[in-house]
Amino acid sequence: MSDMEQREQLEKCLKPQWVWAIAFGSAIGWGSFVLPADWIAMAGPVGAILGLCIGAVLMIIIGVSYGFLIKIFPVTGGGFSYSYLGFGRHHAFFCGWFLTLGYMSIVALNASALALLAKFIIPDVANFWRMYSVAGWDVYFGEVAIASLALILFAWINTRGGSLSGKSQYYFCLLLIAGALFVVVGMLMSPETSFANMKPMFQPEISAWSAVFAIVAIAPWAYVGFDSVPQAAEEFDFSPAKAFMLIVMALAMAALHYSLLIMATAIAMPWTELVAQGPVWGTGEVVQGTLGTLGLAALALSLLMGIATGLNGFYIATSRLMFAQGRAKFLPSVFGQLHSTYRTPTAGIVFTCAVCLLAPWFGREVLLWIVDMAATGVAIAYFYCCAAAYKCFKWSKSGKGKDYEGGVSPFKKTLSLLGALSSLSFLGLLLIPGSPGALSMPSWIALLVWGALGGILYVKRREHIQGVSKEHLDRMILASES
Repeated sequence: MSDMEQREQLEKCLKPQWVWAIAFGSAIGWGSFVLPADWIAMAGPVGAILGLCIGAVLMIIIGVSYGFLIKIFPVTGGGFSYSYLGFGRHHAFFCGWFLTLGYMSIVALNASALALLAKFIIPDVANFWRMYSVAGWDVYFGEVAIASLALILFAWINTRGGSLSGKSQYYFCLLLIAGALFVVVGMLMSPETSFANMKPMFQPEISAWSAVFAIVAIAPWAYVGFDSVPQAAEEFDFSPAKAFMLIVMALAMAALHYSLLIMATAIAMPWTELVAQGPVWGTGEVVQGTLGTLGLAALALSLLMGIATGLNGFYIATSRLMFAQGRAKFLPSVFGQLHSTYRTPTAGIVFTCAVCLLAPWFGREVLLWIVDMAATGVAIAYFYCCAAAYKCFKWSKSGKGKDYEGGVSPFKKTLSLLGALSSLSFLGLLLIPGSPGALSMPSWIALLVWGALGGILYVKRREHIQGVSKEHLDRMILASES
């Protein structure tokens, strides 16, 4: 392989508000509309809100490292590129493989969430032709068709150029926010709701802190969209120095949005009664009961936009991540090529679509097993990013290492260390048996299967990964000539 091989470059076409929308919309997704009742059942209303706010603060601490690294290396790849920067090629392969799983599974889950919305809004269509049952979940042709059409539509949008994807994401977010505000204000003003319904504030069957940390454990999943920003860094049409502020704005608004939807759900009726009823869609049922058809329509519009932003945002993130790996030949070289007209990483988009089209056929329970452990891949990437930033920051000018602009900062070096420790804490909550957020056995099996597939791919790609020069990889992954 020649070290002078041409480096494919993504087009600089994303405006700041579009990048904010990619981060915010991906972080919100469908979960803020579908899961409030589940989170309330886990931790109580205040416990759930507190857990998600603590998670947002931890994500912002981690975001310090992302903002700094984006500024000095505005390239696509995110955790893959930064793990290479800090720890070399083998760590980069490991991080990129598990981060790909995290992103791809969220694409699939957003598509299945659309099928769930259809079950609530148009049940005759979604429940057309029951085919079989998997792990207790009935699989209908109608819901498979709905999820599949959504996956194909957003794959098409993403192949047509970064500008179309970014602009679409921005308008989806505006509609999402408008619908959510209508619902929250309506619930707060309704004479049928009361803050007294939020008592007890925490789940009474477990300690308050156990309840809170059960929610904190899902923060890597709840806020995963913010790390779409480094995936899009190569396409910024503005200064990469703005990236950190966009990350903070997206995380703060996401935490506020989550909190307001939890509150709107909990004030409708005593939350213990709501949880005891085991509703299919707790937020949808209490909004419909309080605000009627108009309220449900606004909530459904917001949920639809949340699903759209999740699908679109993670198509962007997954395809750019795979493009970065393909450009470095860690994945087959076809993933590192761009469309001749639209300059989009078409192979990654098509591959993501093809894999995710399989997911609806396995039923939602099986998909949830995979998604439950997707937070593991995301937390791994967070750790590598923060650890790489820690190595780049310096305590003083005389410290060892390269002199990056803004790199002499004891405060930021401390924050990057705290971010790395937070990431390890997330991994501990997920992987240590008996912890509040521990993975279930099916999720462990899915994690091990994905790891084994990565091992097979590594063996097949080992000759390149080990044999190519560092100078070549520096140029392909970091756009560095040294």
